[in-house]
Amino acid sequence: MSRTIEEVEKQLRALRLHGMAQTLQARCLQAQQGASLSVLDVLTQLMQDELDCRQSRLIERRLHNSGLDEFKIMQDFDWSYNPRLPKREIMELLSVKFVQNADDALLIGHPGTGKSHIAKAVSHAAIQSGYQVAYREAQGFFDDIFEATQTGRRKKLFKMFCGADLLVIDDLFLQKRLPQTAAEDLLDVILDRYRHRKSSLITSNRPVEDWGKLLGDNAAASAILDRLLHRGHLLKFEGKSYRLKEASKRLALEKKNI
Repeated sequence: MSRTIEEVEKQLRALRLHGMAQTLQARCLQAQQGASLSVLDVLTQLMQDELDCRQSRLIERRLHNSGLDEFKIMQDFDWSYNPRLPKREIMELLSVKFVQNADDALLIGHPGTGKSHIAKAVSHAAIQSGYQVAYREAQGFFDDIFEATQTGRRKKLFKMFCGADLLVIDDLFLQKRLPQTAAEDLLDVILDRYRHRKSSLITSNRPVEDWGKLLGDNAAASAILDRLLHRGHLLKFEGKSYRLKEASKRLALEKKNI
């Protein structure tokens, strides 16, 4: 019994084969136009379309669940403005080999030198490579833990933070005041990730020598840094601020328009 394209598409969607349903008509037309394709060739192409569709949807879900608030890529990054950046080490992070190797990374340095941009670009690259990523600005990280503790969801949240292939905590110590339990909470997460060979990436404007004072717990800070640096990459960001560069551009444009 012959069926129309529309009927077959409907059946494919009923079977949740949405990728095949989306390209069925194009693949059939391609075969009819003398592309010298066998039935097996067409079926193989349709299966690949389905796999590509599922992979795309998986990446979309992981991006949504990661906590990333924006996408950052490196194509528009101005390396020439700040030649003091550790470009070779940054490109190594962007390859996400450190996630595969269960290494960690600390991006430490002056405000505005691109640490957050790099952290978000690395997060995006890791997701595209098939890894699960949990990204939080430091304030959001501690706020999430406080809220989860108050509502009885702490265990579930820690499972997410500790289970992700890559945990990114951005702008640690940007807040002047941290929660009283910050040292304990951060230590619990880092210790668990260290034991289970999961990668963490942390950015901060403050040198590691100050972490004990900032956390209010020298012992916890030493334990955190010991784990992070054991298999870690320490990148120091120096030089000019990209934020000041953009601000200067805006001011120049405003003066020009006056």
